[in-house]
Amino acid sequence: MFRIRRIYDDVLPVNRTAIAQVQKILKAQFADLPARDIDKLPQQLTNPLKHGFRAILYIAENQRRQIEGFALLLLEPELKFGYLEYISAARQLTGRGIGGALYQRVREEARTLGASGLFFECLPDDPRLCRDPEILKKNRARLRFYERYGARPIAGTAYETPVKDGGDNPPYLVWDDLGQGHPLGMLQARTIVRTILERKYRQLCPPEYVAMVVDSFKDDPVRLRPWRYRTPTPALLPVTVEVPADERIALAVNHRHDIHHVRERGYVEAPARIEAILGKLQKSGMVTSLPVKHFSERHITAVHDRQFVRYLKTVCAALPEEETVYPYVFPVRNASRPPKDRATRAGYYCIDTFTPLTRNAFPAASGAVDCALTAASQLLIGHRLAYALIRPPGHHAERALFGGFCYLNNSAIAAHYLSSTGKVAVLDIDYHHGNGTQEIFYHRPDVLTVSIHGHPRFAYPYFSGFAEERGADSGLGYNFNLPLPEHLTAARYRETLLRALKRITRFKPQFLIVALGFDTGLGDPTGSWPLRTEDFHNNGQLIGGLHLPTLVVQEGGYDTGQLGDYALHFLTGLSAGAFGPD
Repeated sequence: MFRIRRIYDDVLPVNRTAIAQVQKILKAQFADLPARDIDKLPQQLTNPLKHGFRAILYIAENQRRQIEGFALLLLEPELKFGYLEYISAARQLTGRGIGGALYQRVREEARTLGASGLFFECLPDDPRLCRDPEILKKNRARLRFYERYGARPIAGTAYETPVKDGGDNPPYLVWDDLGQGHPLGMLQARTIVRTILERKYRQLCPPEYVAMVVDSFKDDPVRLRPWRYRTPTPALLPVTVEVPADERIALAVNHRHDIHHVRERGYVEAPARIEAILGKLQKSGMVTSLPVKHFSERHITAVHDRQFVRYLKTVCAALPEEETVYPYVFPVRNASRPPKDRATRAGYYCIDTFTPLTRNAFPAASGAVDCALTAASQLLIGHRLAYALIRPPGHHAERALFGGFCYLNNSAIAAHYLSSTGKVAVLDIDYHHGNGTQEIFYHRPDVLTVSIHGHPRFAYPYFSGFAEERGADSGLGYNFNLPLPEHLTAARYRETLLRALKRITRFKPQFLIVALGFDTGLGDPTGSWPLRTEDFHNNGQLIGGLHLPTLVVQEGGYDTGQLGDYALHFLTGLSAGAFGPD
């Protein structure tokens, strides 16, 4: 068994290891390939301007993360064509369906990204051009394979003319229209062929050779070689339109969230929130559900004060099933003399009067943490998008405080977890300021916190979220608040989001965490802004356009009639931005 996934860069250790294995396959399977062409692979992925094409690498890896094959697709977005530079299984694994699976994925990606077709070179199956019988046999097998997809050599041109007189085994230029049925025009073909020869073979092909090959394209539309290995009207393998497995959003759901259910009038943080979103996503085909792993409590105490965690854990466990404890006394804090009475002590650790402690508050909150870390762990193994669909939310929970329906800060715990691998940016787009996330990272330069929220002069939590709060000590400049007025337009919100994304881009993080609230939507009982489904889609697409490994952590949003649509549109936009053209 193997899975195919895309490698975007060499930032993650798992990707660096994969690229090194691909380079070993290149050395083994393409013996004549210069070392510089093998060594440049990481740069091709990250610096398209230098190498002339946008490079996309796909790997087929087994459960032990050993690479069983790979394909490297080059895209020219302005001319709208794809060029398959390499496709190969590891030497001992040819003939096991790996090449077919990789080629299908390349075709899907090229078509999704708007390519008119796919070009690649294939060594000739004509004995006049290939003198070695063994090589000729392999060449025929390859061209027979590609004919199954409708790909055939372009006929009647000088493309297969050796650069040097007497050269053997010159390649055909093969064209695959990706099942679109569009003929290849002469002028388009000439432009594309010139681009291929001048960018890929600039050191090999002199200008007069390039001109000779380009001018040899005289048929309009370009002729393809007659079918050689199939009937004249073959049943071609189609280009599928399903979301590839590695481009689906990895979904971790806190399925036991409903053990924490405060059945009191006006308490809007209800279990129905999760069901409203999950019902839409499960029908979409864009998510892959994950088994949720349990993580050590040390991940919680790495972010939250140990005494605070111990208090939450023990007081919740001691409460009778139907009892709730609401903070109602807020003593001046004295770390050495906290109150003894559990109700009074709740005020010592809380910032409001409407976030109760119940028997199941801590178990539900720690389950939400497990989901956030499960989703975050997917980014470390190469997944690009993950979604922790959880409650209770977390972004109001500070190092030693709970409130705002939040007990443990899921986004902050996940950010700290990922920060051991690289810099992390947290973008909070809940209607309310994420005071907890700000406080936890206020002195740290490795985690950038950015928040768009209602101004604290009218919006909870009232005491934080001001623009002048920029971080302190080594964290100065790494907290960026964008408070907005009570009433605004979707256009104003979008302008502010672009400012936030510009700041994140300057930070150059390895990971992005989106603390996602749908209380910015029209009609939410806790907000006042007008965002609709199309706004969530567009904003998601802007965020996905950062092309960062991204974890979405559910925060607020309480209009259960709209939550599912808001979530589906946001995630669809996020995916389009992350996997669509630059």
